[in-house]
Amino acid sequence: MTFLQLIDCRTSRFDEMDRLMDQWVEQTKGKRTATHAVVGKDRSDASHVVEIVEFPSYEEAMRNSQLPETDRIFRQVVALCDEMPTFTDLDVTRDAQLNTDSARRFFEVLATADDLSPLTGMVEEHYRGHDPAHEQETLGLDHLRREMDVWRGGFDLSFRIEDQIAQGDRVCTRWSWEGTHKADFLGIPATGKRVAMTGTTIFRFGAGGKIAECWWQYDRLGLMARLGALEPTEP
Repeated sequence: MTFLQLIDCRTSRFDEMDRLMDQWVEQTKGKRTATHAVVGKDRSDASHVVEIVEFPSYEEAMRNSQLPETDRIFRQVVALCDEMPTFTDLDVTRDAQLNTDSARRFFEVLATADDLSPLTGMVEEHYRGHDPAHEQETLGLDHLRREMDVWRGGFDLSFRIEDQIAQGDRVCTRWSWEGTHKADFLGIPATGKRVAMTGTTIFRFGAGGKIAECWWQYDRLGLMARLGALEPTEP
């Protein structure tokens, strides 16, 4: 079970404390078990600092605390505090990665929804799309719907999410799909072929939690070849 430790302290020497944390990161490289650390300052009291450190489990947190580098840096941090820090140990019982879930839901809608009306609640009206297949970017939710309907009309899509990485307001999703070429697609009559394609989409989410922008990369050329739309090259 993921474990969090909250360290609450007051200090008038934040810059020195920040440099100590940089030293700890460098000195424990390859040995520390912490996976994520966030430090925040109280907006109403700059001397009030909270650090949140994430570990894979409580046991890993204890192993991390036993590192000599951790013990040494901790003692130096305490010396910079105006008073003794307080600690809160938390077992994570819910971890909702909202943007990541929204990106996954986007592909579910493309593959399973009767129509694309659910995208209204997921994508900003002034959406911007970047696709190497188009010279200009896609502008607007309606344009996105029309593009997606071209793919949905040509294939019975079945998406699989292979990987997702989230940072800040962006989610990178590596996906694949399979489908039968059931109808006209970009002027190519239905072939009945079972085809597959892989790709990566980077989503940027707006302040309201909707998709504001996407960057698409996918094997369009390979798909066209599998549909027989490309002339064979000379050996």
